[in-house]
Amino acid sequence: MSGYDILLKGFQREKVWGPISRLWHWLLVASIGVSWWLGEFMTFSTIDWHFYFGYIILGLMLFRIVWGFIGPAPARFRALIHTPQQIWRYLKKIGSRSPSGSAGHNPLGSLSIIALLSSITLQSVTGLFIESDDFFDSGPLAGFVSETAIKQLNGWHHLNAKILLVLVGLHLCAILFYLLWKKENLIKPMITGWKWVKTNSSCDE
Repeated sequence: MSGYDILLKGFQREKVWGPISRLWHWLLVASIGVSWWLGEFMTFSTIDWHFYFGYIILGLMLFRIVWGFIGPAPARFRALIHTPQQIWRYLKKIGSRSPSGSAGHNPLGSLSIIALLSSITLQSVTGLFIESDDFFDSGPLAGFVSETAIKQLNGWHHLNAKILLVLVGLHLCAILFYLLWKKENLIKPMITGWKWVKTNSSCDE
């Protein structure tokens, strides 16, 4: 045990994230990164790959929806739901330099995850209907909707890409904030599955 893994009074090490949740997380991270790069620097030779990775992301999101109902407790959607009172109580102590010790996502992190999942889902679904006049290609469902709908969905796809980029940036900033200020490493548990959890917090898995 070294670095930020300091044994604190009132904390215990628990297995929170299972292998399926961790694998899904890193596959999604890699797929979004590659898809963004292919979309940002698109050429005739890469546009098909942009669609392929979009299909992968859509498949991962469909799995996540199912996993949100049948997966282990930390991965279920109900674990992301917190009352306004819980969120407010957490916000009041966000400046504390001690780790949060949440047995899963904390109330503020849950809002971030909900926003990210919603934006990623919207991006992958709208990608099925887009048309690219510059590269003479289109999504597999573009032929089933009107030109007006295609233009609208194209607009949403490009706007949401910017929103998603901001959400990812905020997510990374939050990870750094917890690492540097609160001395809580949020990346390692998503690699090993183990996390330091407050003893008065129920174990989610």
